[in-house]
Amino acid sequence: MLQELAELGPLHLERPFSRDGFEQLSARYPDLRMEQEADGSIQIMAPVKFGSGKRESIPMIYLGQWWLQHRKGQTFSASTGIQMPDGSLRSPDCGWISEERLKEVTDEEAYLSVIPDFVIEIRSGTDLMSKLRQKMADIWMPAGVRLGWLINPYQEEAFIYRQDQAEPEYVQGFSGQSLTGESLLPGFALPLDELKV
Repeated sequence: MLQELAELGPLHLERPFSRDGFEQLSARYPDLRMEQEADGSIQIMAPVKFGSGKRESIPMIYLGQWWLQHRKGQTFSASTGIQMPDGSLRSPDCGWISEERLKEVTDEEAYLSVIPDFVIEIRSGTDLMSKLRQKMADIWMPAGVRLGWLINPYQEEAFIYRQDQAEPEYVQGFSGQSLTGESLLPGFALPLDELKV
């Protein structure tokens, strides 16, 4: 069944679920990655294939190395659920929260109720770029993310979203290119060559 789901791409359950219902569904199918929309509907993503999983891990490795050197804020992985202001529950491929926002976290055993400062989304083979761009522009950035990267390894392109910009910066081609954490994460860089298909 997981193989068939993976080939179809994300599955949308339109029936609204309560948060408890969502948590029960997640517990019953722990191998599936799920996000809950503001209206209670659920997006179910099958586990990604090896190449996508490999590429998704690379930004987390680089971000983790940066964090180990600087010990500022906190990194988190794709399995972290983030409670959004609109009531939806989201999970970027990885992210970082500043020390300032981290002070607002009251329960480490609950979904994260603080919006991360930095998120990375990596397109997998079944993701639609239009949906990922919509997620960045309409969900992450308006919620308070300060810097966001949307990386499409299949077309060797990246979109850099900044809180103070209406449109993302477009980066074409991965050879010799790096994305940087700018003033938010000084010293952090992700070489895009590492994400080539």
